[in-house]
Amino acid sequence: MTMTIRDWPLEERPREKLYTRGAAVLSDAELLALFIGSGRRGITAVDLGRELLLSAGNLKSLLDQMPAELAQRRGLGMARACTLHAALELGRRYLACELQRETLTNPTACANFLRTRIGAYPYEVFACLFLDQRHRVLAFEELFRGSIDGASVHPREVVRRCLAHNAAAVILAHNHPSGVAEPSQADRDITAELKRALALIDVRVLDHFIIGSGAPTSLASRGWL
Repeated sequence: MTMTIRDWPLEERPREKLYTRGAAVLSDAELLALFIGSGRRGITAVDLGRELLLSAGNLKSLLDQMPAELAQRRGLGMARACTLHAALELGRRYLACELQRETLTNPTACANFLRTRIGAYPYEVFACLFLDQRHRVLAFEELFRGSIDGASVHPREVVRRCLAHNAAAVILAHNHPSGVAEPSQADRDITAELKRALALIDVRVLDHFIIGSGAPTSLASRGWL
């Protein structure tokens, strides 16, 4: 007879452990099990979580997959893949709420926030953090997708969104799906073009972060702003 999670001692069940001791005590497989809900014939949801982690290599590699790809993994399917991605997005939005109205004095915190928002995309995304005069966050928006160059990033649209938010400053960001966060000449060129365009409406460009697989690269720290 196959044992299920309901047959486990109460203190070992993932949901009860989280309830009494907090989510931090759960393993990656146990956290996955709470979203997966149930296992397959002969294995528990925790076993399925372990199996998924083993096949993907680690949690990040598993959850970096797009929903349609994740749904193809044995034991998941569309509903569970969507649930996992909804959980990821909920976490991102929680971080965004944490950042709202905060004064951005810590470049590391800002870079980490941007990495959580756009670092996992398999395509390039150009985004902006819009700030008020005290450098508090007004809004975060993903504006463009595709190769980051003069043809795909339109300064007029960035100007329009700054005016819409009544922004006094912006922090630019885009990801490199290759994982290499080294700025290209195109990155530097569009940064300079945006800086010129935004200066016409008295909006400062504070930084442009390039997001890769490691630590984000700041153009300001390179002296390129």
